[in-house]
Amino acid sequence: MSTDAGTRFGRAEALGMLARYGDRSPEQVDEHLGSLELTWLLAQAEQAYGVQLDLDDERLDAIRTVDDAVAAIGAQIAAATAGGAGPGTGAGAGAAPHAGAAAP
Repeated sequence: MSTDAGTRFGRAEALGMLARYGDRSPEQVDEHLGSLELTWLLAQAEQAYGVQLDLDDERLDAIRTVDDAVAAIGAQIAAATAGGAGPGTGAGAGAAPHAGAAAP
């Protein structure tokens, strides 16, 4: 997966993270997200990008699909890295966007 200085979160990154939940290929990931998949994706993105995601309940409730998640999480990561917490800072800095804990 390619990233811009390790900070870009796109569809490919999301699908890769979701694929590890349930040990499947990215092509097998359903477009619609369940609450456990969304929770997994948020945790994986935080760990991989070294950011603390802060999505309010209303925004979380609006995330129904992979594309919804990419838009919400990508915006949070972009804001966090542009706000002085750039690449190479924070917990998990330098981790590949697809690195993470094993699926439950």
